[in-house]
Amino acid sequence: MTDRSHTSNDPEYDVAILGAGIAGSLLATVLARNGVRTLLLDAGTHPRFAIGESTIPYTSVLLRLLAERYRVPEIKHLASFHALRKHVTSSGGIKRNFGFVHHDEGSPQRPDRINQFVIPKLLHHENHLFRQDVDAYTANLAVRYGATLRQQVRIEDMDIDDSGVRLGGTGGEEFRARYLVDGSGHKSPVARKFGLREEPTRLEHHSRSLFTHMIGVRPFDEVMAPRSSYNNPSPWHQGTLHHVFDGGWMWVIPFDNHPESKNPLCSVGLTLDPRRFDSPGGDPRAEFDAFLARFPDIARQFETARPVRDWVSTGRLQYSATRTVGDRFCVTAHAAGFVDALFSRGLTNTLEVINALGYRLIQASRDGDFSAERFRFVEDLERGLLDANDDMVHSAFVGFRDYDLWDATFRTWAISTVLGTFLLEGVYDRLRRTGSDRELRELESAKYLGSPFPTHVGCNELLQRTTATCREVEAGELGSGEASRRIFADLGAADFIPPPLGLAERSNKFFHATPPKMARSARWAMTRAPREMREIVTGAIGGFVRERVTRRG
Repeated sequence: MTDRSHTSNDPEYDVAILGAGIAGSLLATVLARNGVRTLLLDAGTHPRFAIGESTIPYTSVLLRLLAERYRVPEIKHLASFHALRKHVTSSGGIKRNFGFVHHDEGSPQRPDRINQFVIPKLLHHENHLFRQDVDAYTANLAVRYGATLRQQVRIEDMDIDDSGVRLGGTGGEEFRARYLVDGSGHKSPVARKFGLREEPTRLEHHSRSLFTHMIGVRPFDEVMAPRSSYNNPSPWHQGTLHHVFDGGWMWVIPFDNHPESKNPLCSVGLTLDPRRFDSPGGDPRAEFDAFLARFPDIARQFETARPVRDWVSTGRLQYSATRTVGDRFCVTAHAAGFVDALFSRGLTNTLEVINALGYRLIQASRDGDFSAERFRFVEDLERGLLDANDDMVHSAFVGFRDYDLWDATFRTWAISTVLGTFLLEGVYDRLRRTGSDRELRELESAKYLGSPFPTHVGCNELLQRTTATCREVEAGELGSGEASRRIFADLGAADFIPPPLGLAERSNKFFHATPPKMARSARWAMTRAPREMREIVTGAIGGFVRERVTRRG
């Protein structure tokens, strides 16, 4: 609980949060659990449609870490498929893999132009989150821990000064707090009030999107060549499927992909480079159907499909902020900026910021210091996360032009996210066993802030070279074939990549960390790996094993 006594002149709340989606609600839960008087305001109401439905292992480790660090065990229910189904909702889907299938317009899909990242059995199964249920759960969790939730309150004006924050809502309501966090989205009231939108955005990547929920989407495994032709270790329908092509990608996220599913829906979205695919305007469903006519092997999945809600069609998705922190305010999550849903980084980045912002707000509520300087790291982190994601997605879109180049860039993303997850798992395991967050605070001084693997020089130099190589291809200064050879050479020379994973082998289209490969990776770590990788890999594997034993016990 707070150790500060309140007076009659104090604002009613320590922290007001705009936006009761998963970002605002989890932050409100963390704060309220630790004695911060928290107000959670939202212009809409639950339940409601939202995207950002696919988790990655890094996301799930972060959820468990938040639960442990801030003493909210219910957050762990979001970190595995079985826990989510038992405690939160039976409407989600299971995610055993990330699947990538490359297409050339007007041509049959070639089974050798695929990639798949299989979730290792040592980890939890990941989730396809049915967000209307998950967001309602997190909002209710915040209330359970003492936050005040007000829905259907639109903020029409605000004042922020040395004395605190005043928010004017619809109908003349007024709310007062000592600090304001805006996690509401692109139309952020704080960004509008202080002119924070970066115009034009510094982000290189360009994409727009159209998306909906559908029924009747057929599993790709059923409509294409037999699985033996693809040789993929995990069925496509058991994970998040990405159809990738020159100029864009499509996501297919089923909620009906396990035997006990009670939700027949499937999330479908098409993301396009507007410089390559002009928006025709008008009906987005007509645009979707016209796209399918150009890619008949994708179209097979949708022969019996129909939307169950109106299509959403966007302009350019990318936006950013000139700054995200000021005296008594922070702009975060999708209010701060957005790149693209590729690689499922949105929720992960949000959780990173909640982790860094949470303990600072708890301490500020106790000692009364809400100065911008106290929260400067949060701004640096948000900028780093956005820029790192921009580099990865921009490189991927360049890679989509040619399968061999995409195959190479896919691997640099895969190894960075895997090793970053290993790093974080070791930190979480030691937090869980010791109760000390010392290592988490030390990670804030990492050299490559915002990177999936922020502490490692070699991995980040590999990512930077990949980004630079793809920029040369985009500028017409380098052929895609030579670019692919260059990246594969870098992968082959990297002494920090566990050789049993086979990421430098062109013939290996899959990241499939089977138990034997994990065992061989552990032996490599203990005998031949560079020292820092030995500690990271053995620490992570030890953590995964201890957690499995704990769950079974």
